[in-house]
Amino acid sequence: MIVQITGKVSYPITLDPTVWIFDDRKQTFSEVFGDGISTEEEQEVDELREQAERFNRAMYQQKVSPPINKSVNRYEKERAIKGTFLMPLLPFLHTSEIDKNANTAVLETTDGEVSITTEQIRDSYALFAETGKPLKEDGPIHLYFGDGSNKEAPVKGIKKIRFE
Repeated sequence: MIVQITGKVSYPITLDPTVWIFDDRKQTFSEVFGDGISTEEEQEVDELREQAERFNRAMYQQKVSPPINKSVNRYEKERAIKGTFLMPLLPFLHTSEIDKNANTAVLETTDGEVSITTEQIRDSYALFAETGKPLKEDGPIHLYFGDGSNKEAPVKGIKKIRFE
């Protein structure tokens, strides 16, 4: 399940959202929209992070060098298994170098086409994983505007982003 960026761009590129789970630029849904409401899963992940930090501090104070990476990796694994993640689209749009004459981004979805401005897509996020799993239904990505205006009804099933 890939997404292509084509049209008025210097470099057409293909995105593979299934590998974004390993990307450090990913953000959780609550980090992006800051609604202040943490899900139970995110609270568990925060508790794991705090436990790992306490463990690291305790080991550092004892001047013992245990394999601390196991704690950090376990935290990241728990976060990846349970998290709902978004990826900012701006870095990929910079890479494809959108033509300065392009005014519209046409999102080709399973249900047709949706047109938005290039400014809207620059400030957008792609939802690529819910509860740690890639989007199978209505995937590979859902598009959320950075201002949260379509938080309740994102653009779903995006297969291609074409600039005109």
